[in-house]
Amino acid sequence: MDGNGRWAAKRGLPRVAGHRAGAEAVRTTVRAAAEAGVEVLTLYAFSSENWRRSDEEVSDLTALMRFYLDREIATLERDGVRLEFIGEPAAFGSDLAARMQRATERTRHNRKIILVIALNYGSRAEIAGAARRLAEKVADGEMTVDAIDELTIERELQTSRWPDLDLLIRTSGEVRLSNFLLWQAAYAELIFLDTLWPDFDATALGDALGQYTARQRRFGGR
Repeated sequence: MDGNGRWAAKRGLPRVAGHRAGAEAVRTTVRAAAEAGVEVLTLYAFSSENWRRSDEEVSDLTALMRFYLDREIATLERDGVRLEFIGEPAAFGSDLAARMQRATERTRHNRKIILVIALNYGSRAEIAGAARRLAEKVADGEMTVDAIDELTIERELQTSRWPDLDLLIRTSGEVRLSNFLLWQAAYAELIFLDTLWPDFDATALGDALGQYTARQRRFGGR
């Protein structure tokens, strides 16, 4: 979800206004994805590199996450959305972490769509963590080096309990993955849009899904 700052700048607004508009786009997109039959929707809300932003912007983002967790939980329950998190969200502090825990507990029985929020997430760190855990298992005698393969690595990733990634969409004209789901995107279809994230809506999602269904997925075959 990229382009909140540029959306605000184009309108002469502070960056936090762009983040608020981006949060509204999240609500619209989650509802549209559920109606389209998407099983799992993962949103890159805050990368491990985003800590380089100003203290004021990080504080605004944290406050916004806290506000929407409190405001949206009843809607998520009503709409059958199960909320999950990946990354290292504990870095945002115990108060926000407690809100996340309550939200996941309240929605854990929902089945219409799984909404995964990536907070303080970096794919390289995720893969490195998987490698460390496998190394520890080898050192403890729980497995041999020869037993390590793609499947055992995948089982150690934070996304292991969900289906393979099929489609990755990036907004705002940036044409790179920026450390998001690098392993999982190996055979995903990629779509890069010029649309700024706050302008992303049900129509934009439908167009992206239409492009996806029109593609022939070969997974390395002919």
